[in-house]
Amino acid sequence: MSPPSIDRLVITGATGFVGRALAARLPAFTRLSLAGERWREALSGADLRGATVIHLGARVHEPHAREDAFRADNADKTTALARAAAAAGARRLVLASTVKVFGEESPPGRPFREDDPPHPEDAYARSKREAEQAVARAGVAYAIVRIPLVWGPGVGGNFRSLLGLAASGLPLPFAAIDNRRSLVHVDDLADALVLVAMHPKAEGRTWIAVPTESVSTPGLIAAIRAAMVMPARLFPVSLGLLESVARLAGQGERMRRLTRSLEADGVPLRRVLGWRPTRSLEGDLAATVDAWRRERA
Repeated sequence: MSPPSIDRLVITGATGFVGRALAARLPAFTRLSLAGERWREALSGADLRGATVIHLGARVHEPHAREDAFRADNADKTTALARAAAAAGARRLVLASTVKVFGEESPPGRPFREDDPPHPEDAYARSKREAEQAVARAGVAYAIVRIPLVWGPGVGGNFRSLLGLAASGLPLPFAAIDNRRSLVHVDDLADALVLVAMHPKAEGRTWIAVPTESVSTPGLIAAIRAAMVMPARLFPVSLGLLESVARLAGQGERMRRLTRSLEADGVPLRRVLGWRPTRSLEGDLAATVDAWRRERA
């Protein structure tokens, strides 16, 4: 995808997993770090006049972090950034959010759609919903991108945990799980963010960056193991038993991420803005596995 035809870009979180993929697509941009104790000074010194701001910086993948920590990093910092962008006359603020704002489980038989009401259930999702609301009322032109599980070379978080689980070679009791999970390759997501930053029709809407491909938990584990040149080694255990045992072990929430569906509909982003994701598990998962192995070594 060609770089955006806009004068100046400011990116927060440019050194993170998604930020690195985004930076690789852009000829020039300004990094703005909102990390650390002096983030307000960094923000006050940033030149946001006429800029397009892509806000990726956030606290994620911290299961034991307190609610106020998520709120401080995700909601409060976004509020300050949105107000500063509005005051400076920024061209547009693009907020990277999460499909978890909808909830932890999609409705029976269908994916979440853009007009579904938000129902965030954990501290991270609640803080991102607050961030969305702050951006919408700040008075700056904006667009929001809700993002599912992201994968690709260099991935961390939950997908990295799945890589480790698959690599263990252990027989896994997931064969009876019949769910659907949305996910997006980091390069496709970077293309989506560039498109939302530049496209005139993107403004004032919440978009979902989900390709057409969804996958079940057993399908994902089997695909990862195939990329590792390993047999799937999955056997069936009833959903109720899996979740009950996990709950007794204090892992109920983690198991529900594996057993339940979290699927979202990205058709509007493809139809209205022309997003064309090209990455697939079949064609591109081996590169993710190879990168993970190199990092471990």
